[in-house]
Parts: sequence; C-alpha cells; structure tokens
Amino acid sequence: MVAPVVVTGAAWTTPLGSGLDAVWRRLLAGEHGFVEVPSPHRLRNTQAAVVAGHSSGPAERLRGLAVATLREALEHASLPGDGARTLFVLGTSLGAYLDDEGERTAPLHQWADAVVGALGAKAPPVVLSTACSSGADALVVGAECIRAGLADVCVCGGVDILTPSKRLAHSALSTLSPSRARAYDTRHDGMMLGEGAAFLVLESAAHAEQRSARILARLRGVGSANDAASMTSPDPAAAGARLAMERSLVDAGLAASEIGLVNGHGSATPVNDRAEAAAFRSVFGSERGPLVFATKGAFGHTLGATGAMEAIATILGLREGIVPPIVGLEQPDPEFPCPLSVGAPTRHAARKGLSVTLGFGGFDTSLVFEVAR
Repeated sequence: MVAPVVVTGAAWTTPLGSGLDAVWRRLLAGEHGFVEVPSPHRLRNTQAAVVAGHSSGPAERLRGLAVATLREALEHASLPGDGARTLFVLGTSLGAYLDDEGERTAPLHQWADAVVGALGAKAPPVVLSTACSSGADALVVGAECIRAGLADVCVCGGVDILTPSKRLAHSALSTLSPSRARAYDTRHDGMMLGEGAAFLVLESAAHAEQRSARILARLRGVGSANDAASMTSPDPAAAGARLAMERSLVDAGLAASEIGLVNGHGSATPVNDRAEAAAFRSVFGSERGPLVFATKGAFGHTLGATGAMEAIATILGLREGIVPPIVGLEQPDPEFPCPLSVGAPTRHAARKGLSVTLGFGGFDTSLVFEVAR
C-alpha cells in the first residue's frame, strides 16, 4: 500500500495579495488583479495581473517572491526550513531567464539554490521546468519523494514573474487575449498573463501524526502525461489530459464518479478550452459531471506558478464547500460537459477534487485532493 501524503501548510503570493483567507475572500467576491502595465512594445493587450511590493529586477523579483512565500508556507505548517529530512521541490517556467543577462549565463538551477540557501536548507533543491505544469509537477515529484522514503517533508510549488519577453511572446503567438480572459465562454479569445508564487508543504502521514500537525488535505493521487502534439497547442483529442486525469484517479484508488469538484486549467484560449472539454467528457462521461471552477480570470495565467496556485484553490474550495465564480465567464459554452461556477460563488458538498493543468510542450498534470469536513 502506498504511504499517504498529506498537506500541512500552504502559502501564496498573488495579484490579489497574500494570506490564504484574505485572497480567498477576494476570489469569492469575483475580484481580479488586472491593471494597466505600460509597455514600449506593441502588444495585443497591455493589462496584466501583477504582484505589488517586490523588487523590480527580474532575478531579484523571482527570488524574493519565492523566499517570502516559502517562509510563509513553512510558518503555516509550523516547520523550520532546515530540517534534516526536508526537501524543496521548486518549479518555474522561464522565470527570469529571458530577461536577465546574469541568469542566461548561470546554471539553470542557480535561482533555486539561492532561494533554499536563504531558508537554511540542508539539501540542494530539486528544480524543474515543465512550462505551465511546473508548479503542479513539483507536487508530483514531492509526493513521489515522500512515498519513496527520500524525505519526510517536501515543500513544493512554483514561482513565475511577468517580464517583457513573456508578454511579447504570448502577444506574437496570439495566445494573449485582445479583450479579457473568458474561460469556457462562447467569446473566449485568449489568456491574460499574471505572476505570483505558491508552495504547499507535503508530509508523510506518519510524520505529520508524530508531530501532531494540522492536516489541510490529503494528496490522494497524482498523474501526468505528455501528448507531444505541439510546442504550444494541446492535442485536440486531449489524449494527454485524459491520461493524466485517469492516472491520478487510479493512483488515488477512486472512480471518476467520486470526484465532485474540478479546478480546471481555464486558460481561455479556444484550443485549450476545447481540449479540456473533450478530456472532461471522456473521463466523466455524458452524465452530469463535477462542478468546475477556474482562477486565471482573477490571477491571470501565472505560468510556472499556476499549477501550485490552483492546487491551493482546490483545497480551499473543498474545505470551505464553496468556490468562486469564474471571472469573465458570462456566456457559458453550451457544449461544455460539466456544470460551471458562473456569476456568483457556488456551494457544493464535494470532499474530493481534481486540479488539472495543461502546459506548453504537451505537459498535462492532474492532482487529486481529499479533505475531511
């Protein structure tokens, strides 16, 4: 039997602020963090969701966001950062790499070494970059490290920052919306960029019990796949997304019918929305599926951080029995196979949920959480 993995701490730094409860209240109120961000370049959209109060230099900003959020996550779990069997698993998409000369000539893991060094970590971090799935894949790696007995505690998640290169790239790719993010809406025309950091503290259930830790949720199952269809576009048949979800359910020992809540990727690009709909239809069938909500309309697409931010939102949604409305969704796609949280917060009775992430390069990740209420 696979050793249980539990979540004992979490923290995020978002365009709506930090603090789990404070940000959750703003999400439930339907708020978003988009502001005008001037650019010397011609972009499809000059609005973005930014985090206030951190250094403006790309490398310093990335590290500052990571260190501050990691410290808060450790404090939430009542753990130090220098535990002998504590491992940090940190993800980012491109971080500061494209916009900081020093980062381009340094080892790709240098930013993470500096971050965990500031926390007094005993072991070097595990560093990964799987595009938009980075934050979610960090949780997959952390869970497997605990199951394999390599660590008692894994602090996992992602961080990413808004930079000129990312804004230009998504504008050139036409993935950036010229209007606003409208996930699962008939008028969806692209994503909106954001930035932030989110980290979760994973522990073996035995270690958490030994120290009488408060358990936020159980990470029941993890699954990942790569559809390898394109550098940027998902497989229209959503084979990778379907496989990732199915693998996470098998790992959790659950049937699809036992899932009552899904935090969808919800990037609001037409191709991603269609791929998600196809995956949900395949996994959950033609009957009424689980309630789906999404947070990119509020936070923006935070790239390497998004999977971890959405994992936290999934846990909060399960614990509170209510999820926020999908910001920007006003005219739901009638072909979407699951009920959506539209217009106002939606109450539910689910205790088991999925957090689904679809990344560039075909990276697909699914996480299964369960809470006790």
